[in-house]
Amino acid sequence: MITALKGMKDRYSDDVKKYDAIVDASKKVFGKYGFERIITPILEETELFRRGVGDETDVVSKEMYDFKDKGERDVTMRPEGTAGVVRAYLEAGFHKSSPIVKWFYNGPMYRYEAPQKGRMREFHQTGVEMFGVRSAYLDAEIIKMGCDFLEELGITGLVVEINSLGNVESRKKYIEDLKKFMFERLDKLSEDSQKRYEKNPLRALDSKDKGDQEEFKDAPKLYDYLDEESKKYFEDTKKYLELLGVNYVVNDKLVRGLDYYSDTVFEIKSNKLGSQATVLAGGRYDRLLEILGNAKVPGIGFAAGMERIAMLMDDSIISENEEKVYVIYFDDTKEYFVKTVNKLRKNGIKVNFDYNAKSFGAQMKKANRENAEYVLILGEEERDENVITVKKFSTGEQKKYSFEEVLEILK
Repeated sequence: MITALKGMKDRYSDDVKKYDAIVDASKKVFGKYGFERIITPILEETELFRRGVGDETDVVSKEMYDFKDKGERDVTMRPEGTAGVVRAYLEAGFHKSSPIVKWFYNGPMYRYEAPQKGRMREFHQTGVEMFGVRSAYLDAEIIKMGCDFLEELGITGLVVEINSLGNVESRKKYIEDLKKFMFERLDKLSEDSQKRYEKNPLRALDSKDKGDQEEFKDAPKLYDYLDEESKKYFEDTKKYLELLGVNYVVNDKLVRGLDYYSDTVFEIKSNKLGSQATVLAGGRYDRLLEILGNAKVPGIGFAAGMERIAMLMDDSIISENEEKVYVIYFDDTKEYFVKTVNKLRKNGIKVNFDYNAKSFGAQMKKANRENAEYVLILGEEERDENVITVKKFSTGEQKKYSFEEVLEILK
């Protein structure tokens, strides 16, 4: 038997209902903040991610699904959403005509890594990107929007962590001193952090290795190296977060390892996900559009893992709003049944039934198994009188009604 590939998963029943609930929440909340949906291709030129994510990252160097297509072009199945959205913005020329754009997206991403709880090789993200504005208030508003989105899905007990990366000039001196600090204890650091010492020392700060975390306790703090403008920007961002009612903690080891990130970075975490604690993460990337398209346009955004969100959602969030309706009929009343069900569906009523009419008792048992709230009975008597018998399972009440009266009950 052919099975799904390792790291890939079929999704149905409650998995799909949760996915739909997340998409609906993103449309509702992000739309309220003025964001419109964008759909970008799953397949992009590999160079987009090499430049937009970085050759030195694990994502690009180890995890991408990249290959040559039939035209001998280097292509990649997208490992994240931001690069493609930036490419679409630049390709459409918005940076020249209408630089302020607010987009959100959702869809599958692909990374060839070891499957684990909350992360498969095919996984799904929902995210937002905004271009054309550099503002401490905007940074706070984007974080607030992320909180609103998760709260819309009934997720509580989350922690918002923030930090400032300042600007490139601020970080240069910091990285020099951080490398000196790391060099003095390099033999005590994990293999991953030793590799990052040369290529990406900032990334070592958020190592999940407990030994690394102990060694970095006394590491120099980036905030102490920020210039006055960067410090003021961060303090303003915190002030606006407080005005918006967002509770946060400053995590001075929260970083992004790429040069195009600047100023605000943030993560929303849950203690219910183990080592994969981050639910939503983002930051300001004022240099990314310059790197990809020589456009000096500021940007900010975040992405959230939909599988991780689903793990935190209460099952009640996917309970159907409409009452479950089960229709009982018999061979002699099938024509009446067909006409009635067709009219119910035309009026937006979702119904279920047995395609092979069995005895009344067998059909009632099936309606009970499916937790039907209402049973509509279409027997010979109902057909002859052009009515429907409605039985409410929770009370046992049973009565005949006209079709119009049934619609009123069900709606």
